[in-house]
Amino acid sequence: MNLRELSEQLGLSQTTVSRALNGYPEVSEATRKRVQDFAEAHQYRPSQRAQSLATGKSMQIGHVIPFSTQHEMVNVVFADFIAGAGEVYAKHGYDMLLSVVNDHDEVQAYSELAQKGSVDGVIVHGPTRDDPRIALLQELDMPFFVHGRATDVGTPYNYLDVNNTRAFGRATEFLLDLGHRRIALINGLERMDFARRRREGYEDALRAAGIALDPAIMRSDEMTEPYGHAVTKELLAMDDAPTAFIASSIISALGVRRAIEERGMSVGKDVSIICFDDAISYMPNGAGEPIFTATRSSVRDAGRRCAELLISLIKDPDAGPVAELWEAELVVGQSTGPAPNRDAVSKSPKA
Repeated sequence: MNLRELSEQLGLSQTTVSRALNGYPEVSEATRKRVQDFAEAHQYRPSQRAQSLATGKSMQIGHVIPFSTQHEMVNVVFADFIAGAGEVYAKHGYDMLLSVVNDHDEVQAYSELAQKGSVDGVIVHGPTRDDPRIALLQELDMPFFVHGRATDVGTPYNYLDVNNTRAFGRATEFLLDLGHRRIALINGLERMDFARRRREGYEDALRAAGIALDPAIMRSDEMTEPYGHAVTKELLAMDDAPTAFIASSIISALGVRRAIEERGMSVGKDVSIICFDDAISYMPNGAGEPIFTATRSSVRDAGRRCAELLISLIKDPDAGPVAELWEAELVVGQSTGPAPNRDAVSKSPKA
């Protein structure tokens, strides 16, 4: 059934039917309800183009993706976020617009989206501590939602983030309670806000336990399996090797595990591992008992929630700011155990 047939059966003009379906205030509540009930009963859905023309909305949500260098957001974690957001977009009749740009063109891409009216709002990924995109989007007056936080941005803005500081503080405390004193940090790129917060949580927990920080066992890079493997091989070769590792991703933790096993050591007995688990659909942390002890927060759930909140902001631009901070769950798996009684433990530096 098309709009013309629908309007004929209702005995109304196509304009009235279109306005009733799109919520225009000049249509009476009784007429709007009659049209909407009839359309639903006959499974009528207006075309996106017709809906866009009627409402002045593009019915698209933008995501700007840099590609000229490796980036934290271009991985299976980002894919799971997009899958969650996409479910919500489809439910509300929105499409997703991915703009793939060179890294140095990323900020300009947002200006072009606003000028062209290509999208009704955008989700900002991978915020840095003083992220210039936030001020730009506020100046453009474009609805936006940030997945994460930007520490040094002083003006209020809309975001959803995980309490990364607390998550890594808890992970470090868990290992300390098991007797570990040489705990290595295998972090993500620390120009990214989440990675800086995770380092802060790790360092705060060590200081509270009276353990001196050792930069020699703190590493930061792209969260890949080869990175986790390479740095773990290097650290395990130290005279005073770590007895435990905290990894910022289950992906890099797989590399940590590979390096440990290549040395003929046992994960959870000789060396412990805790990681951050984004509950990735395509890479579950075990089917029953978790493989890794982990701080866990679903990135797919975050994608759904960011999409829901952004669509609410598009519908009501005067609402906000909206800020949500999720706590990560600590799940105990097979990858942690008491610190081994070996010389490396006794040689641990003390504050």
